Amino acid sequence: MSDLTKRMAVVTGASRGIGAATAQLLRARGARVVGLARSLTPRLDEQCWDVPCDLTDAGALAQAAQAVLHDWGAPDILVSNAGAFLLRPFEDTRPEDLETQIATNLRVPFAVAQAFLPAMRRAGGVVIHVGSVADHMGFPENAAYAASKFALRGLHETLVAEYRGSGIRFCLVSPGPTDTAAWDPVDPDHRDGFIPRARMLRPDDVAEAIAFVAARPPHVQVDWLRLGPA
Repeated sequence: MSDLTKRMAVVTGASRGIGAATAQLLRARGARVVGLARSLTPRLDEQCWDVPCDLTDAGALAQAAQAVLHDWGAPDILVSNAGAFLLRPFEDTRPEDLETQIATNLRVPFAVAQAFLPAMRRAGGVVIHVGSVADHMGFPENAAYAASKFALRGLHETLVAEYRGSGIRFCLVSPGPTDTAAWDPVDPDHRDGFIPRARMLRPDDVAEAIAFVAARPPHVQVDWLRLGPA
């Protein structure tokens, strides 16, 4: 088990699924954790600060980030996890579906990085983007989702190059199918070609991978970590 005592983390999309599991695990390993998500209930104590925030609202995100930086300082760990998932045949995918995927899976992590990176540059730290196996591979019915996740990978790789030597490290964690509420409308157990939910990764599995990256010493760069069901 890696000790993250005296580290401060910001986790977006922290109200459920991978984000909630990550926030809980980082706290269990000693970190103080700020959770940002639209559906969070406000909470503040010595180790946990949950901030309700619609991350797609640029003004709300900027206000939340300013409060975090003012009160708790620059994060040592920034987990950009908030995302949206869509499974829909290409010919049935509407322009607004694509826009929603891009808004959540690309614009939000872009804005989160801009909100925190200037302060992190002075202190160093690690930024972990939560992608998907669909950020490297195409799958049926994934047109809008994969387009947004491929774009996130482009952002990640650019930040790796631009901030090299700055003291800030970046990692893209790309999980395969993970049993979260995102699969509820899909019902993969009753669709041909889909992995049953019982065989999927669990949110805790992905949180463990994120915590592993977060705990690496400053001279170690984990550029990309892909994991999936056995």
